Amino acid sequence: MSLHRLASGVLLPGFHGTSAPDWLLKRVADGLAGVVLFGRNVVPVGGADDQAEDAQVKALNTQLRGVRADVVIGIDEEGGDVTRLDAGHGSEVPGNHALGAADDLGLTRAVAASIGSRLAACGVSLNLAPSADLVLTLDDPVIGVRSFGSDPVAAGAHVAAFVEGMQAVGVAACAKHFPGHGASTVDSHAALPVLPRSVAELEAVEFVPFRAAVRAGVRSIMTGHLVVPEWGSAPATLNPLALRVLREELRFTGAVITDGLDMKAVGGDLAQGSVRALVAGVDALCLGGEPLDDDGLQWLVDSIVAAVESGELPLARLEEAARRTAALGTPPSSVDGHDPALGLRAAREALEVRGSLRLSGPPVVVDLAVEPSIAVGDVPWGLGPYLVELLPGTSVVSSRSASDIASSASGRTVVVVTREAHRHAWTRELVASLVSIGLDLVHVETGVPGPDLGTAARVDTHGGSRVCLRAAAERIAASI
Repeated sequence: MSLHRLASGVLLPGFHGTSAPDWLLKRVADGLAGVVLFGRNVVPVGGADDQAEDAQVKALNTQLRGVRADVVIGIDEEGGDVTRLDAGHGSEVPGNHALGAADDLGLTRAVAASIGSRLAACGVSLNLAPSADLVLTLDDPVIGVRSFGSDPVAAGAHVAAFVEGMQAVGVAACAKHFPGHGASTVDSHAALPVLPRSVAELEAVEFVPFRAAVRAGVRSIMTGHLVVPEWGSAPATLNPLALRVLREELRFTGAVITDGLDMKAVGGDLAQGSVRALVAGVDALCLGGEPLDDDGLQWLVDSIVAAVESGELPLARLEEAARRTAALGTPPSSVDGHDPALGLRAAREALEVRGSLRLSGPPVVVDLAVEPSIAVGDVPWGLGPYLVELLPGTSVVSSRSASDIASSASGRTVVVVTREAHRHAWTRELVASLVSIGLDLVHVETGVPGPDLGTAARVDTHGGSRVCLRAAAERIAASI
């Protein structure tokens, strides 16, 4: 195999459009490892019409596989808040934190198998999920409900169940973000986090879910752009010591995939970062966030080839990386395991209600939307539409003024909806103002549950997906 084809064989770029451009098809024919799909590659369809969207994704992937059957087609379909297939209307399944709250390993396994069956039918061979990160601080800005929880053993059991369910239907899973993002208070999309953890702490806590994933046979693991001070100043993605720990201590033998190399945490020259990651021991380079054009990909290929020719990157290392990456392109067989009703049932199991939940009539809903993380993106969120549907007469108020909300309520119950209120001072202050006025308040928290804000009732959904919001609306509507 030529050096240029080997260099192409470790690249997993993103691209614009809902069909494959000609230059990308030519790259696939010339040995490009594969692609990563994002919401921008899915046609948004009005309403929750999964079949129409899936048909478009299948047509796109049929284009790619028509050029080369074993092309790697990856996607971030975690379920819950992070969805690509359902980016237009919210995921049909709850995310990891909700599944962790339900704490039914069979349910987690079944949800993963349902997601995997849907992906397989669309022609996707690699799902960049599940998140094996833990919730170790409420100040974490990027993981949150993407995690199964805080307890490493319990979370590890759910990580393993998810991996088993996904891979049982022929789609490779990917445990991420090694060595674990949950203790960080910095989003690696925006800056380079330095973990306030010793290696001993990592081994006792963060590594536990990754070990569970390895024991479950996970076919890929994603590195995080995270600095562990005892490992030096380089983030794990570029750090040979981190990769040796993954291989030698955790005994992982599958493909190691980078988190997006164009993220701010890596910084610097993208070509240099690509070479450094390969030298460190990474196999597949994810380049999806800011898509490169044909010239940009050629620049990376040429840079990797030059690194081999100069001796910076051993040829054997590149061959190994290309071989492991190619193993993720095995076309999945379509299986009849997708259950579109399963997600709502799981979301209902995850709901937690505290206090006295009782409505006197149709309420006033205040959805306190905050800027989503880059990983989540612009996915619809809010409880209002669901309660309006279930309880005619429900009002949705967009004002952020406590006096305006009180005036609109006119004695009715106010349902105030937040996403990780503990991280957003203005939402906490608004809820506190509503409490001080003496309104009848129900607080619905769709993120990781934080401190109680003093409302009469509290509903924790453990996620902001469509089904989590629907389940909360059902529970609230039933309280009349």
